[in-house]
Amino acid sequence: MLAELVQALRPALGILNKRDIQTAADNLGRYVPSAATGTPILLGDDTAAIPDGDGYLLLAAEGIWPTLVQEDPWFAGWCGVLVNVSDIYAMGGRPIAVVDALWTESAEQATPLWQGMVAAAKTFNVPIVGGHTNCHSPYAALSVAILGRATRLITSFDAQPGDALVLVTNLQGRSHPKYPFWDAATMAEPTALQRHFALLPHIAEQGWCRAGKDVSMGGIIGTALMLLETSGCGAILDIDAIPRPADEPLEKWLLSFPSYGFLLSVDPDQLPQLQPLFHVEGLVCEAIGQVTSGHQLVLRSHSEAAVFWDFATMPLTGFGDRATPD
Repeated sequence: MLAELVQALRPALGILNKRDIQTAADNLGRYVPSAATGTPILLGDDTAAIPDGDGYLLLAAEGIWPTLVQEDPWFAGWCGVLVNVSDIYAMGGRPIAVVDALWTESAEQATPLWQGMVAAAKTFNVPIVGGHTNCHSPYAALSVAILGRATRLITSFDAQPGDALVLVTNLQGRSHPKYPFWDAATMAEPTALQRHFALLPHIAEQGWCRAGKDVSMGGIIGTALMLLETSGCGAILDIDAIPRPADEPLEKWLLSFPSYGFLLSVDPDQLPQLQPLFHVEGLVCEAIGQVTSGHQLVLRSHSEAAVFWDFATMPLTGFGDRATPD
């Protein structure tokens, strides 16, 4: 069974498309200098963390899957804001504002995209403050960028062997009928949703999380790979320990974007402080594996184990084995 699962997951587009990021790694390297401070800005994280006073400005952008823009534009607009907000919270930050770049063939085609973006901006209390609009394009496309701020970071560079891999998510939702999305956000009460996301900067400021990423396209498996690659570690992922919605197939769940989901690398001694914060909100916060030394992601189920990925022979984003600043 495990071998069949590996064979099904490994060629998934949500994972393999992450290899496109290698083009950025090839051209930019692992870090760039900050013009303002001279402090190197490490690359390969959910957002760029730019030193600023006693904290960090967080800057990120996301392009939305073109198929989603064409076939479900309201949800595409919603996701454009959601995924950026999630990136900021995943870094231990709080969002400030977003801008968008929108291309459509007509103003009418732009309407549901705008409706989705505005609905999400109101839900997360994050204003849309500008951007670019073109309603005379030969195609429809959407990208959204975000600015945020953090006082203490959760990065994807600092996972260490011995850490627990912890999944934080919300199983109260519904599966998208066509795409690998678990929607735990569009129907959620806005103040509750804001409170759930705000737990991430809280645990960052308390020092209860060493590293982490939000679970994005590529799902739990793809996100684990990106976290391990930038941290230079391996891991054992216990498939049987991964909570999932009752009617959601395992393969689909492992590759799904959960709308509220984070994979955290946590010192096991910190779990007693961490878990009650999420459990009291009805959220999942469970250890599903362990960070190891080396360069392999190993999947385990009962007495079986299988190497899913070996970074020594197959980099993913390319932001792993690169020179770091002195």
